[in-house]
Amino acid sequence: MQVAEAFERSRTTFSFEFFPPKDESGFASLFDSIKELESLRPSFVSVTYGAGGSTRERTHDLVVRLKKDSPLEPIPHLTCVGHTRDEIRGVLDQYAQAGISGIMALRGDVPTNGNTEMVEPWKDFKFAADLVSFVRAFNDEHSRATDRKQFAIGVAGYPEGHPAMPNRMREMDLLKAKVDAGADFIVTQMFFDNRDFYDFRDRCRLAGIKVPILAGVMPVSSVAGMERMAELAAGMRYPAALLRSVQRAISASPRDTAAAIRRVGIHWATEQSRDLLDHDVAGLHFYTLNKSTATREVYRNLGVENSQLIS
Repeated sequence: MQVAEAFERSRTTFSFEFFPPKDESGFASLFDSIKELESLRPSFVSVTYGAGGSTRERTHDLVVRLKKDSPLEPIPHLTCVGHTRDEIRGVLDQYAQAGISGIMALRGDVPTNGNTEMVEPWKDFKFAADLVSFVRAFNDEHSRATDRKQFAIGVAGYPEGHPAMPNRMREMDLLKAKVDAGADFIVTQMFFDNRDFYDFRDRCRLAGIKVPILAGVMPVSSVAGMERMAELAAGMRYPAALLRSVQRAISASPRDTAAAIRRVGIHWATEQSRDLLDHDVAGLHFYTLNKSTATREVYRNLGVENSQLIS
């Protein structure tokens, strides 16, 4: 199913995110997980793009392989950092030829080498809205030739606030600029308190943003993983209630804390997702970390394991 069709046909979409593995053994492990997730029939799956395009070829290889060898509809991430207009056009041409139907257009992270940042991170694209405009123009050109839209365009949203933009009103202006430039939907950073999402969604509506907003959900699985994600997703917070649940699990199961924390993570993600569905979320986007078990268990708990879309 084309990505645009998923939004047209359903009240709620379900989607997953993967990252490109570093080697062939990682690809083999990922595709084992993908096989287990195929039966859940997600609306689409997104594939991340390393800082400054550092995984460009691996992202492209994974996206094309998913398109050819699985029933999943892949959406590659594409970022502004370090890219010229000609380079981005070349990437879009490749994806169009491969039959890809969606793009996540992101500003992206600047790669670092030690403490030294990339010398020239911003070339022809400084903001995500610039990249969205370029993809939209590509779409317009393509539609004139084929009589159909090429890419549905997704952008990022930050319910807890973007760490690089402390002015929350200015942050909403930038998000509105991405939508006005042609974005079709928003996928949020992961969050663990639904109140943050509902407030974010309300503020989007007040700003005139009417595109679907997909909620990012990730089941926690370990304390180390929580610390790592807090480092990677600057500004993300864990609610006190979740932290208390993790502490209780560790105290109750000192000999098997990993399994206990994992159960807490599954339960929290299930209740989060249930509440989001009860409040008419446009979509649930699961950050899988290239694993399948947690996502499948959340699906099973929600009772949507064999349902592609909620109509």
